[in-house]
Formats: sequence, C-alpha cells, structure tokens
Amino acid sequence: MKKQLLALVAIGLFGAALQAASKPVMVSLKDGEGKDVGTAKLSTGPGGKGVKIALNLKGLPAGEHAIHIHKTAVCEGPKFTTAEGHFNPESKKHGTDNPEGPHAGDMPNFMVTAKGTSKAIVMDPRVTLGEGSMSVFTGGGTALMVHAKGDDMKSDPAGNAGDRIACGTIKK
Repeated sequence: MKKQLLALVAIGLFGAALQAASKPVMVSLKDGEGKDVGTAKLSTGPGGKGVKIALNLKGLPAGEHAIHIHKTAVCEGPKFTTAEGHFNPESKKHGTDNPEGPHAGDMPNFMVTAKGTSKAIVMDPRVTLGEGSMSVFTGGGTALMVHAKGDDMKSDPAGNAGDRIACGTIKK
C-alpha cells in the first residue's frame, strides 16, 4: 500500500510538472532605447512538440525580420550583446538550410507591415518549455531577439540577419 501511495504521489508530481511546463509564457520586447515594441506569447507547439511564439509587435521597420532565441536572458541595449549568441546546446551550425544545422534557437523569418506592426506566429520545433538542455529556461533563461533583416537560413553564425533591434527575456 505504501509503494502504491508513493507511486501515485510521484505520478501526481510528474503530471503537475508537465502541466506547469506547458503554461504559456509572456515576453515583453523592447528596442535598444528601452521603448516597448510589444509582446510574444510562448506556448507548447501543436501535438506537444516545440514552442509556438505568437508575436504582437509595433514600432518596428517594415519588411522581413529574423527572430531567434539567444543563449542568455539579459537584454541590455542598445545592441543587446549581453544576450550572447543563438541558443545552441547541441553545438550545430546556424540555419535551417545548413546541412550542419540548425541551432536550437533558429526560426523562420516574419513580416512587419508598412505600419510597423506584426501579429505573426513562428514555431521552433527544437526547444521546449519543459526541463532539460533544450528548454528555453536552461541556465536561468534565454532571450527572444528580433533582427533588422531577414535570416538567410544558412550563414553561420547568425544568418546575415543584421543588427539586434528588439529583445525580451524568457524566464519562468
């Protein structure tokens, strides 16, 4: 009876951990001067795989932009170098089109309208909101970074995506 009770408690704790891991996370993004440029809502992707990122952005230059998950949850402007490089726990090369890649934090580009807004959804199938080395919470968290240009999906280390123009920390 005691073993059965311990097993039920362990299952309950494991289930609670899974449920907590899938709880959506809101990220506030700021430009290099500290001005609010919107939010990103991170949630578990379809079928429980990866992370879905719903962007609600404003005040950005029109056109195609890269978005990446960076290694460190520190967003000090104006250049955001404190976020370090892309989140890459498997030490791969950059780019979804690179045969030696991609980094865990590499994602598709998104578009910003002529009015400077974007309500895009991007997916990152390689990261999780759970535990372990592929979690966006690894090492105290990561950063969500918007770049000035689109990513070419192959050039290492950053896809020729240009300057870092908006950043937000991803933490529990």
